[in-house]
Amino acid sequence: MTPQEVAEACRDAMWQGDHASQWLGMAVVAVGPGTATVTMTVRAEMVNGHGVAHGGLVATLADSAFAFACNAYNEVTVAAGFDVNLLAAARLGDVLTAHAVEVHKGGRSGVYDVAVSNQRGERVAAFRGRSRTMKGTPLVPGVPMGPPPGAA
Repeated sequence: MTPQEVAEACRDAMWQGDHASQWLGMAVVAVGPGTATVTMTVRAEMVNGHGVAHGGLVATLADSAFAFACNAYNEVTVAAGFDVNLLAAARLGDVLTAHAVEVHKGGRSGVYDVAVSNQRGERVAAFRGRSRTMKGTPLVPGVPMGPPPGAA
């Protein structure tokens, strides 16, 4: 399998059990080795008392993109922590896109940056996630594990 095929198999396996992302109406629109792009439309039940999207839900979107990116190597990987900066308000009807990219992966640790933007390309949030890999624990049995040779 190519690294792209491994990433897609991992996305498919994770998506089946990711009821939270499904319930929030997210869609994984792209995935690759160490990357993922996830979208979500801000619905009425996502808006807080100030009339803007709840910051926790914006962070949840970024966290989902982070999860798909760091699990793309077929080794079960979990969040060790994250920081999020809310840069602008997201509003009812906005289509938010979270694009996650791997900054570093070494040993069992990884760092990923996620940019969240609205449909106008305006940045809504900046998220940095730290991951921890359960070495030797495949997400999808029978699929190759680990980054391709020579990868970071």
